[in-house]
Amino acid sequence: MEPSTLRAILHVDMDMFFVAVELLQRPELRGRPVVVGGDSDRGVVAAASYEARRFGVHSAMSSSRAKRLCPHAVFLPGNMGLYADYSSRVFAVFEDFTPLVEGLSLDEAFLDVTGARGVHGSPVEIGRKIRARVLADVGLQCSVGVATSKFIAKLASERAKPRATTTGVSEGEGVYVVEYGREVEFVRALPVGALWGVGPVTLEKLTRLGINLVEDLARMPLEALSSVVGESHARHLHDLANAHDERAVIPDSAAKSVGNEETFLVDVVDRSELRSHLVRLTDSVLTRCRRDGLAPRTLTLKIKHPDFTLITRSKTLEYAVTTVPAAVKVLDELLTKLSTDGEIDAGVRLLGVSARNFDHEAEQLSLFGTGLEEAWAPTTRAIDEIRERFGAWAIRPASALGDDPLPGESAWGPNRPERSD
Repeated sequence: MEPSTLRAILHVDMDMFFVAVELLQRPELRGRPVVVGGDSDRGVVAAASYEARRFGVHSAMSSSRAKRLCPHAVFLPGNMGLYADYSSRVFAVFEDFTPLVEGLSLDEAFLDVTGARGVHGSPVEIGRKIRARVLADVGLQCSVGVATSKFIAKLASERAKPRATTTGVSEGEGVYVVEYGREVEFVRALPVGALWGVGPVTLEKLTRLGINLVEDLARMPLEALSSVVGESHARHLHDLANAHDERAVIPDSAAKSVGNEETFLVDVVDRSELRSHLVRLTDSVLTRCRRDGLAPRTLTLKIKHPDFTLITRSKTLEYAVTTVPAAVKVLDELLTKLSTDGEIDAGVRLLGVSARNFDHEAEQLSLFGTGLEEAWAPTTRAIDEIRERFGAWAIRPASALGDDPLPGESAWGPNRPERSD
């Protein structure tokens, strides 16, 4: 029994989030191997159903490899706007239990429920209630890790998740608790690769030294480890190997940037075609900014060449922009300069747009100057109202008409066009 004065930290992780949201829209695909991501040779797997994971498919894998492992997988292009909407609904459930919610991504968060015990019960009970509420209110499954620190809670949520093996899919415990006093025992039995900060390079170095388990790492003198990975990194790993993690759950702060990018099926060399993609990407980014009440003052254009050389250009304005025409005017100047410098002559593999350096939109509205921003502000509000009422597809830039899905909505590479017989 853990003392009521101890911290109670939950790590909540949605199960195959992108795929699960898609299955709510297409329930006929349940039980089949489903992959969200680009289905071309340039595509990347963003998420895979447990049925696909049985064949070795996992996120960040190239789509071409995923197809070799699971030829009968169903590929879906993904819809970040839809996932963001479902994420908001999930986080609303979290905030019903505690205001101390630190989001890590759309589909996972830390919750400090130390002060919620009196209202909602023990940390384990809170974890179970959250799972039940998310399923009832949103229709999605999640897994919960319970511990006295963020690090251990995140590891615990992994234990709670369903498991895919070559023989089938096991349901998982749903909620997994690492009891107070058993943290060191729990973490030292894990492979060393489970520690935060042990990436492929560090893992290779540790493996060469015969360090395979966290227990092996804990026995290694700090001085010896420092000589291999550096003093700061060595101290960090030793702290984790001894289950030391005093970091607080920090409620979400304002977004640092909002962006969208598209990898093309065929390299684009025509500037007018690039500009059409630029308009669509900008529309996607600014729609998200306005939805969150953000008005960016800095806009960035990113292009990637066929040889994977990456170029970015940014411009910071005296006042923020929230309308597509005003933002496109700025980004189009950057694109024109790149074109003049010959940067698109060899073709563009990827185009990206991002926004940062935010003002609050409510403050910005009273500061509009003259020009495109002021002129388009009423029209932009009308566009947002139409989309809110009838959906994102109800009104779009002319350059996006006829495309499905909306270019720029998938960050995981292009999809092959459907054949017409």
